[in-house]
Amino acid sequence: MLHGTPVDLAAMLAAREARALRQRDLSARFHAPLLSYTLNIPGPVKTSAAIRRAFDIGLDALNAALAEQNIPCIAREERHEATGDEAILALRAAPEEIKSVAVTLEETHPLGRLFDMDVLDAAGEKIARPIPRRCLLCGRQAQDCARSRRHSVAQLQEAVARLLRAGCEGASHA
Repeated sequence: MLHGTPVDLAAMLAAREARALRQRDLSARFHAPLLSYTLNIPGPVKTSAAIRRAFDIGLDALNAALAEQNIPCIAREERHEATGDEAILALRAAPEEIKSVAVTLEETHPLGRLFDMDVLDAAGEKIARPIPRRCLLCGRQAQDCARSRRHSVAQLQEAVARLLRAGCEGASHA
């Protein structure tokens, strides 16, 4: 079980809409691709000290990966609220190049399964993921498991808690 302040569906939907508005605003101001970064956290608790630590570790890894690929960040907005931690970055690179960096982190970082890095082109269109995400528990396609509710929220939360323990402890020794 994850500890923190629970939020309801209405708050999550409002946060999603507010994020979409910020994305449209950044896109209009900078005419550049965006990377919207949040965490996939099942259940009503969307942030806590451990979740925030995982978010920060992911943001550091993202910044390092972008720098390694010489992808400049021209604007950045960060929010830390009960509905979750989020960052939106306006970047100077081809959206497909940005998506490649994001997918590599999602697939290879110890906490990557929790990372949700959406890339939008300068027109605001989402860049599709070239490979489907895998379920935290069984390895099937995550969308199929979510749609069929194959696993309970409690099972998913325990898997997230294990990832947080392993990923955050590993990062503190790195």
